[in-house]
Amino acid sequence: MRAIILYDSKTAGGSTDRLIDSIGMELAKSGAYVEKARCKAQADYSFVQEFDVVIMGAPIYYLLVSSQLLGALVQSNLKKNLKRKKIALFLTCGSPEPMATLLYMPQLKIHLVPNKILTEKIFSPQQLSDPAVIEEFVDELTSAYRKATRKRNSIVSWTEEAEELLDEVPSFFRQRIKTAAEEYAEDMGYTSITPEVIDEAKAELGGM
Repeated sequence: MRAIILYDSKTAGGSTDRLIDSIGMELAKSGAYVEKARCKAQADYSFVQEFDVVIMGAPIYYLLVSSQLLGALVQSNLKKNLKRKKIALFLTCGSPEPMATLLYMPQLKIHLVPNKILTEKIFSPQQLSDPAVIEEFVDELTSAYRKATRKRNSIVSWTEEAEELLDEVPSFFRQRIKTAAEEYAEDMGYTSITPEVIDEAKAELGGM
């Protein structure tokens, strides 16, 4: 799994930053490759296409998700580059979890309707440095990702001709093409990936 953590935080080195580092380290223990990037409302997010999972998180300020992350979903090309990506969400908030789930999480989810949400979590201030809570969040994420991947692999097969085309792709780029083609085929209801399906996926996804 290649994962990117997109986040906003008002204070460098603060509690949200430390939580993100803890999540990244826990993911790395499971064998995932992890990077992190602080959000800006107006930025180029084309790099997101290189990752299998996008983890998005921020604190709540004045009843709103921190502005740079929320702004990125509205003002930049982030939403476009999240197309067909699997997502995990978290917020840090002092409000009771039921209230935060009802009032704040939808501020992100309304922009992610087409995406597969693997897991979501509201972290209270007391949980930000709790290894057990962080481990549980990461376990839920990785378990949901593996389940989704197994399901896709059981549904979609590759023809010999399509596999030959895939073998021609440089090795460092091959897994990205394979994943994108399989997800496209699953979304379209195809049970077999042929060269024609690969061409369709390229056209739909802008060259993959």
